[in-house]
Amino acid sequence: MRALLGAGAVLLLAAGCGGTSSPKEVGMEGTTSITVTSTAFAEGEPVPTTYTCEGADLAPPLAWTGVPDDAAALALVVDDPDAPHGMFTHWVVLDIPASVGGSTEGGVPSGGVQARNSAGRSAWMGPCPPSGTHHYRFTLYALSARTGLAEGASLDEALRAVQRLATASGRLTGTYRR
Repeated sequence: MRALLGAGAVLLLAAGCGGTSSPKEVGMEGTTSITVTSTAFAEGEPVPTTYTCEGADLAPPLAWTGVPDDAAALALVVDDPDAPHGMFTHWVVLDIPASVGGSTEGGVPSGGVQARNSAGRSAWMGPCPPSGTHHYRFTLYALSARTGLAEGASLDEALRAVQRLATASGRLTGTYRR
């Protein structure tokens, strides 16, 4: 059954998700068990300027709990579904050891590998919307295996790997307005 769900998820991704979308949580209904938090902002609250293009543009500190015991690795995807030309992915960190419980301000989760974001950079790219209020989704995925991708892997490659390997997830959403 799991192989069938995984195959269906890959087909849906290949059928039209493109390079700036995030992994869909296809086949993950009822498996969202991870809690993602930040000391910098609460769920639904504004992301402080320090973490945006109008400030120091640092990655905010994050913490997570509830990672399934059988997770082989984790992946973090930060995206903006309100971007003018469709989904904009700000940050992708792959193959974070499952034992890691968060990240520090301005830091990459320990042991993680950064893939390229929608701007082609292998780095955090903070909120910088053209206008209006945007939602920034910090989604942590538990993976059944490491992706094995190298630093600087393409966004498409990274999102396909996360889609294929995700078994559970959790999300923190912040907002930012310019």
